[in-house]
Amino acid sequence: MAYKTDFLITEDDVRIAFDHYINGFDKVIIIAHGFNLNKDVFAIKKIAEFLSKEYDVITFDFRGHGKSADFFTWTALEERDLSAVTEYAKSEGYKKIALLGLSLGAAVAIIHSSHNKDVDNVISVSAPSDIWKINFRVWEPQVKKEIELNMSYKVNGKGMRPGNPLIAKIKPINVVQKISPRPILFIQGSDDWLIKKEHGEKLFEKAKEPKQIETIKGAGHAENIFIKFPEEFENICKNWLKKTFQ
Repeated sequence: MAYKTDFLITEDDVRIAFDHYINGFDKVIIIAHGFNLNKDVFAIKKIAEFLSKEYDVITFDFRGHGKSADFFTWTALEERDLSAVTEYAKSEGYKKIALLGLSLGAAVAIIHSSHNKDVDNVISVSAPSDIWKINFRVWEPQVKKEIELNMSYKVNGKGMRPGNPLIAKIKPINVVQKISPRPILFIQGSDDWLIKKEHGEKLFEKAKEPKQIETIKGAGHAENIFIKFPEEFENICKNWLKKTFQ
């Protein structure tokens, strides 16, 4: 497998770091990480690793994260980062492009694919229907488990540089229906304390066919679904992609 690491420049001149896993496949999956993560953390690398067995993969750092420049704007401007990555993938000649987004990365993936017809497939993991309605139920039992997980090597390298949280944002719930006729899969944890499963259910209800929703029992939020239930997560993604991304 060839491996390329480089930078892209967005339409507003922000430098975005990316990694390209090149296996010679004609389809590529772009992974959009969540808040406070980056392309080099354990979960993102492992997700890229299993996907790269059947597809080329591109990971990248949103602005304000990892090796990318500037400050994070809570989904307001990050669509420009994903747009630069999608344009790069298109320039590489791929037959099809899919997005796999986690948490706020999934929100950006929904917003981006709602108007960018170069995206052929979307996997949304723990996306908020509306960023202003994130739950933050810190008293729930799952919080303790995720704090313990966040102290392990599996999340080393987390961090971000915050920007203005008040810039106007598009709500995923207002645009998710525009993704059709391209397929979208929603994955969520039953015990997510941060973005409750009702977010995914509302997005699924608003989305048009083809669509599917999977709730993993006992799972928490976003990348932690994969860390705690890797086999189930992988099987859901593999089966979906086999059915809809050929």
